[in-house]
Amino acid sequence: MKIGFIGLGNMGAPMARNLAAAGHEVLGYDPNAAAPDGVQAVASAVEAAKDADVVITMLPNGDILRAVAAEVVPVMRKGAIFCDCSTVDVDSARAVATQAEQAGILALDAPVSGGVGGAAAGTLTFMVGGPQQAFETVRPLFDIMGQKAVHCGTSGSGQAAKICNNMILGATMIATCEAFALADKLGLDRQKMFDVVSTSSGQSWSMNIYCPAPGVGPKSPADNGYKPGFAAELMLKDLRLSQQAAESVDADTPMGQLAAALYESFVEREGGRGLDFSAMLPRFEKRSRKGQ
Repeated sequence: MKIGFIGLGNMGAPMARNLAAAGHEVLGYDPNAAAPDGVQAVASAVEAAKDADVVITMLPNGDILRAVAAEVVPVMRKGAIFCDCSTVDVDSARAVATQAEQAGILALDAPVSGGVGGAAAGTLTFMVGGPQQAFETVRPLFDIMGQKAVHCGTSGSGQAAKICNNMILGATMIATCEAFALADKLGLDRQKMFDVVSTSSGQSWSMNIYCPAPGVGPKSPADNGYKPGFAAELMLKDLRLSQQAAESVDADTPMGQLAAALYESFVEREGGRGLDFSAMLPRFEKRSRKGQ
């Protein structure tokens, strides 16, 4: 397949590299990053998209997605597929899908879970919204870049699944960090805490796979000074998207709302920017019940 890949940052570069290594012709564009090994660098998004069978985007937000789509959809050939792997608001995903459909282009919203490590290892999970036909065409590419791809429904469904997933993740990480901080003050050994909870009803991905306590459980960013696997500011972005979506459909999400507020405080006022989202644990370690 001929693939145009737009957005070669921390996530996009290894995804594009894996596609090229699998034998696909990949033309890459990013105004701020070099093309990885095997990917042919081009001078513009239009050049990457023109004549491509599939255009894949990995972009920071919905506004940039809309701008890129407005630029490249008109030059894409009829029947090609525009596959956005960014995490953006549902409205932007659906707007781009409508624009593409009107131009005779198939569109997928396919946000990912798995972080930079999953992108490098080719073990991402894709949550995909859009036409079944387009999903089946792109599935072999998802299989190269990831370990699982789920067709969630019509346009916007992939973003809806990602937002709901990360709202759960943000809330459970906060609860896990709170529990470790409480265990410390109760005199409970962290390893004993892990041994109990990871095999009991309190188990979760945040505890069992991505434990926020250094030296406990499988290796995680906590064991590397909380250098980001998934940055706190990205979790804040996703939690804000969840609350934007909840407001648009009048859904009551008090835990999601509180998680968004806590990450906002952590990132914007408490030095959490640039740290992994599991660095909430040292935050809670330093605080009292009065919040000081």
